[in-house]
Amino acid sequence: MKKIILYILVVFVLYTIITSPARSADLVQVGFEGVSNAAKGVGQFMTELVS
Repeated sequence: MKKIILYILVVFVLYTIITSPARSADLVQVGFEGVSNAAKGVGQFMTELVS
């Protein structure tokens, strides 16, 4: 069952990239910005915790 879901997810991602590359790039950028902001928040929290 996990393999089927994984294959469906991969096909969906590839379809999205092929049919709308600009939108896909925007979504990836938003995702990386979210991860970056989260990492900065954790860094600030640890800095304040140590201080």
